Amino acid sequence: MVSSPLYETLRLAQRFGFFGPGSLDDAISHAEGFVPALGVVEPGSRIIDLGSGGGLPGLVVAEACRDSTVVLLDRRQKRTDFLLQAVSRLGWDHVMVWHDDAERIVGDIRAGHIPGFDLVVARGFGPPATTLRIAVGVSVPGASIVISEPPSENRWDPALVASLGLTDIRVGRYRRFHRDA
Repeated sequence: MVSSPLYETLRLAQRFGFFGPGSLDDAISHAEGFVPALGVVEPGSRIIDLGSGGGLPGLVVAEACRDSTVVLLDRRQKRTDFLLQAVSRLGWDHVMVWHDDAERIVGDIRAGHIPGFDLVVARGFGPPATTLRIAVGVSVPGASIVISEPPSENRWDPALVASLGLTDIRVGRYRRFHRDA
């Protein structure tokens, strides 16, 4: 279970409408599932949460991966303002909040302006094809990408997965993609 300060932060995010009105405990439990789905997280890894919103799963991943650099990315100013305050309140110097568009970040990485990421997480970011293309665009070769799945369907086009140089496995309620090195 997450720490009390993080729990209260996520309760506030829910109150502000940054994620749905359902059970907060269920939402946190779902976010906690990203951590084992990532596999081994090496110290010094760079992790990005695409479309961080109110901090699920990014803040939960950040609490579990304190030896890594975690970037919470969202294009909505109100949400990134909240996340900046949350990270400051939590006293986390290993977490950065970026108010930006994911497509622009892909361009910056391709241009060599910023390094790519070893691990990518996404929950409710966008349509499957868009999510995968952007995740590949922000990741380094050999990276893992973990995306939460709907309960029953496989929404990943095998041709798209192969064309992006990915292999994938289902890990519980998550799909983990591995980018070829």
